[in-house]
Amino acid sequence: MLDLTHTAPKPKVIAGAKHDWELVIGMEIHAQVSSNAKLFSGASTAVGAEPNSNVAFVDAAMPGMLPVINDYCVEQAVRTGLGLKAQINLVSAFDRKNYFYPDLPQGYQISQLYHPIVGAGEVLVEMAPGIARLVRIERIHLEQDAGKSIHDMDPAMSFVDFNRTGVALMEIVSRPDIRGPEEAAAYVVKLRQILRYLGTCDGDMQHGNLRADVNVSVCRPGQYEKYQASQDFSHLGTRCEIKNMNSMRFIQLAIDYEARRQIAILEDGGVIKQETRLYDPDRNETRSMRSKEEAHDYRYFPDPDLLPLQIEQAWVDAIAASMPELPDAKKARFINDFGLTDYDASVLTADLESAGYFEAVAQGRDGKQAANWVINELFGRLNKQGLGIADSPVSSAQLGGILDLIAAGDISGKMAKDLFELVWTDGGDPAEVAAAHGMKQVTDTGAIEAAVDEIIAANPAQVEKARANPKLAGWFVGQVIKASGGKANPVVVNDLVMRKLGL
Repeated sequence: MLDLTHTAPKPKVIAGAKHDWELVIGMEIHAQVSSNAKLFSGASTAVGAEPNSNVAFVDAAMPGMLPVINDYCVEQAVRTGLGLKAQINLVSAFDRKNYFYPDLPQGYQISQLYHPIVGAGEVLVEMAPGIARLVRIERIHLEQDAGKSIHDMDPAMSFVDFNRTGVALMEIVSRPDIRGPEEAAAYVVKLRQILRYLGTCDGDMQHGNLRADVNVSVCRPGQYEKYQASQDFSHLGTRCEIKNMNSMRFIQLAIDYEARRQIAILEDGGVIKQETRLYDPDRNETRSMRSKEEAHDYRYFPDPDLLPLQIEQAWVDAIAASMPELPDAKKARFINDFGLTDYDASVLTADLESAGYFEAVAQGRDGKQAANWVINELFGRLNKQGLGIADSPVSSAQLGGILDLIAAGDISGKMAKDLFELVWTDGGDPAEVAAAHGMKQVTDTGAIEAAVDEIIAANPAQVEKARANPKLAGWFVGQVIKASGGKANPVVVNDLVMRKLGL
């Protein structure tokens, strides 16, 4: 059971600082909605298309073109809210957020400021076995993505690709509940895991389908507790936002740098200026991008082309009834049903594909043994070759077949590893492969007993040592197995050796 009374340690002292400081972090996660069409048009969201080929008239802001809401994107937002135990708002509305970028053809972004589709929720972030932090979700709103400016194709010109323009995003806004770089990365990992389980976002950070804006501030010890009591943000210090982070490692490095930067300014008697910053991984530093805008700077107003969005509770209930098993519930079930450790269950439920593979292998078999083979043998080999679980040459049925041969006593553990390599390389039914390669464990007591008698008779000095120290009897077991070419059943060998030596 997770213990929320034990929080992760606060990073009070940062190297080089004169005083104790605490970090306060809030995050805005932009998650691309998994949908075949955009938020307000039927244009494709497929990745890799020719530039400006997935663009409808409304995406390009052609005169007279009106947005039409994609109800599947709304359903995905509701499903995400339910997965985060959040309030679903039956009435929400879209607003225009006005600003100019070359890759924003309308000159405004359609978003939700005043009435988001999803309200308060939560994410439970495990920091150590049995210990977790609760990060509160303030809201989730739907909005459209901008396009992409391209600056490296011509020395004198920039180009614009509108394929992403109008793609549906969920902006998932947390409360300032995160207290350190490691927690921030763990929060993104957990949120990404939930979204992937739900099927509402593929979580591909490399292609920008999930990216984070990180708000960082520092305060003196005790100030965070005052904020918790009053919900007055002035206790937390002035925040700076680091935009478009798409790497767990860079998120941690950027937070660490930004905290040190702010502390240095404050300890020199300076003032933190609220602003938006970018992280430069080559220099490992953040740099100013622009002054931080407030809502009034964007001149938000209700979008006149879109009526308020009204959904029915019955529809929400139907989505709730179709929800999949989420990571925390699956992990708890694996621990309970298969007798796994907290660590093994965490590894196996890290993504939905791995969890499904393991469960297929473990069904009707020894769960701990199945976990050991999946984590150590399969994952180890996949990692070595840079493969994902979906690309595994060994199917769950084949790995289950290998475990069945072990359980039946037909092959030893060493034989099983050799068999795994053969199946990995050549495929085939494990039982047939084992038979074709003469992998049959010898369990004939008579044949094994003769080998035991021969080795004991040939090593009288070793016999005396083993009788004086029974731990040395393992030497005889190894010699018998070696003499049998590795085919003698170790359990049978061990029993005969101990009996023959009178131990």
